[in-house]
Amino acid sequence: MSTLTTTAEELATAPARPAYRVTGRRVLSSEWAKLWSLRSTWITLGLGLLFLVAFGLIAASRYKSGIGSGHMDRDFADSTAVSLSLFGTNFAQLALGVLGVLVTAGEYSTGMIRSTLAAVPRRLPVLWSKAAAFGLVALVVGTVGAFVAFGFGSGIVSGTPAAMSLTHAGVLRSLLGAGLYLGLVGVIGAALGALLRSVAGGISVLVATLMLIPGLISLLPSSWRDNISPYLPSNAGESMFALTHDSTTLSPTAGLLVFLGWTALALAGAAYRLVRSDV
Repeated sequence: MSTLTTTAEELATAPARPAYRVTGRRVLSSEWAKLWSLRSTWITLGLGLLFLVAFGLIAASRYKSGIGSGHMDRDFADSTAVSLSLFGTNFAQLALGVLGVLVTAGEYSTGMIRSTLAAVPRRLPVLWSKAAAFGLVALVVGTVGAFVAFGFGSGIVSGTPAAMSLTHAGVLRSLLGAGLYLGLVGVIGAALGALLRSVAGGISVLVATLMLIPGLISLLPSSWRDNISPYLPSNAGESMFALTHDSTTLSPTAGLLVFLGWTALALAGAAYRLVRSDV
């Protein structure tokens, strides 16, 4: 009898286990840890940064050699230090977009998504946290890469008609716009991975959207092409960091709004399927 009484007293006096609640901060912290635990994260981010800086320096060097030899390539004739330094943006967007797809679709291919959603039954916080965590990383990598490429590229073309500094009108806006564009590309990649739940499918749609569709649009009649082309994701994004604009391109603000619309559309599709479909 005394033993039962003692056991009951011990249970009554034992400290209660802390109640853990699923909060947005904890889900974000979990997704942040998972992101950096993958070797592919470090490799692909390094490639994205390398593409952005290396191709910018190659373009600047080619422009400098053309000026020196007197045989300037027609494609580089009207270049500026900004356009030359950001030449690698198209290559960096592929690396960061592909990594965004891997961040979400990779969990479906390994089956880890079941454990993730068992821990977070409401589901949507997982998508928001993945997109926010990787979007922030892509934004930082893109912005750092843009400023590094411009720092070295402007030094290479110093003394030429393309020479510019950070104090020139529009330069700072262009560099920040390039970083923001790459960050949003990463978010779109994550959304496509969650929407299609396939690494191969997500990458295919990403590449088609950013690179193939603009080329196909050029086959349309000029009246259609001029009305559609500025609103394509890649062209709207390019207007965010382009130093100069004309009647066929959007302004930086309009380009940002259009690209944000495409990003929201991809996230909305991913959210709908995540809520409506079983994993």
